Amino acid sequence: MGSSCPPGAVPREEESQLVLDEALAVEMTAHCLRSFPTEGCGLIAGDAVSGRVVRWFPVRNSAASARLYVVDPEDHLRADREAEEEGLEIIGVFHSHTHTDAYPSATDVAQAPDPGWHYVLVSLRGEVGSMRSFRIREGFVTEEPVVLV
Repeated sequence: MGSSCPPGAVPREEESQLVLDEALAVEMTAHCLRSFPTEGCGLIAGDAVSGRVVRWFPVRNSAASARLYVVDPEDHLRADREAEEEGLEIIGVFHSHTHTDAYPSATDVAQAPDPGWHYVLVSLRGEVGSMRSFRIREGFVTEEPVVLV
């Protein structure tokens, strides 16, 4: 597990993981590849306690940038409503890094909207996309395992 924090500070460690079907991971990565050269993004829904992802929602990157993502507010609202109708909750967000590793940038950390969310990054840097998940709380980044089932 990697973490990033100011000198002398100790991040609060919590046991967490992201659990999802391999097929969902493939679909999320494919969405990011289709969005290239801009960063692709989406929301994930499931069980906040277990970290189990049941469904994902593609959303538009309203920043339309290769270096920044902004979840389109209308798409976010649609995803919230659909998740609620299915008895799910939005438990995180994913986005791609088009030319860098799957690790939160300073912008990602500064713009992390919910300390309870999972922040999933898909790197498109190599020949095959790589996926990693993080928790971002009070500016601290902690990697969590991604468990494919």
